[in-house]
Amino acid sequence: MNSAAIYPPLAAPAANMFGNVPGYEGTMAGGGGYLPPPMPVEPVAPPQPGPTPEDWSIPSLSEDVAREAFKSFVNSNCCYSSGPADDGVITSMEPFNTYRYRLETFTESRSTEWAHKPHEGEPPDFYTQTAPRPWEIPATPPSLFTSHTEEIRVPYTSSIKECHTCHATGTMQCETCHGSGYEKDCWVCHGSGTNNDERCNRCDAKGRDRCTACNAHGSKECETCEGKKQLLTYINLKVEWTNNVEDDVVEQNSGLKLGDLSSVSGKELFKNSQYLLYPLIGFPNPAISQASERLVREHQSKYAQNSRILQQRQKVELIPITKVNYKWKGDSHVYYVFGNENQVSADDYPATCCCVIL
Repeated sequence: MNSAAIYPPLAAPAANMFGNVPGYEGTMAGGGGYLPPPMPVEPVAPPQPGPTPEDWSIPSLSEDVAREAFKSFVNSNCCYSSGPADDGVITSMEPFNTYRYRLETFTESRSTEWAHKPHEGEPPDFYTQTAPRPWEIPATPPSLFTSHTEEIRVPYTSSIKECHTCHATGTMQCETCHGSGYEKDCWVCHGSGTNNDERCNRCDAKGRDRCTACNAHGSKECETCEGKKQLLTYINLKVEWTNNVEDDVVEQNSGLKLGDLSSVSGKELFKNSQYLLYPLIGFPNPAISQASERLVREHQSKYAQNSRILQQRQKVELIPITKVNYKWKGDSHVYYVFGNENQVSADDYPATCCCVIL
């Protein structure tokens, strides 16, 4: 199987050869790197009206649902006894529903690097035509907000050179036996070549085991050129589509760790998507408006430097959180039920044991 490889920074002889590729002047001098995108031509999105959801509330969690969620949570932990979940008595339930603002910025970035592959007879195309500039090369993006990477050989940049690893011999000394063709002493004759005063049949009286890595040849096919002795060198274009996601959660003072909310969903109150977003305005909770203004500004500044913004999407969710206070064996304890999935967090679960999973 043939494979392309990337030159290490100090082993890129093609960099000198192709230092004047039109459209790549100075770009490849240090081995390549990220390239700034062309200036956007689309206008910045105009201000959008604030969200106007019809229903801002989430129905209160019932005790039955809270208890069943607690039991499922306990059953999924092998080191938890079921006593508190089965026999605990709920004393109160407090809602701490909170808002989460999420901004997604879908970007495309392009970088170049010197690459090579074994030469298999392909004609070089360097200077037969002008090489297209990095942002002129067609590349089909995936679905919006889906991260993906694609590598493209830049046309009209390929040339043939001798393999720098094997110096055009097609072979390299075997690293296992250091070129001798043999490894360690034969375990039957212990290196003597004889066994019970007779010729050792296992090692053919050589006293050493044949090297299995090179089949006793002392050399192996060069891995860089795969025995072809020559390489096709070219500029490799890496196109990366990345969905950059950032959340801001309004502090809810329930005691539940904000990190626990990253794995759950909430009730969607508002969502919009376009090329460049305008910060959310008019939201009833000012903390969400402030988070939107800050993140939109930061994303457009951060990602427009070395990548092209293709689309942005913002969303506001109301995440249900219920703090459940309960008693078990006369002591008070707490657990939380949160998210549409009714996940549970119980850091102070009072009945744990040591268990070993084989």
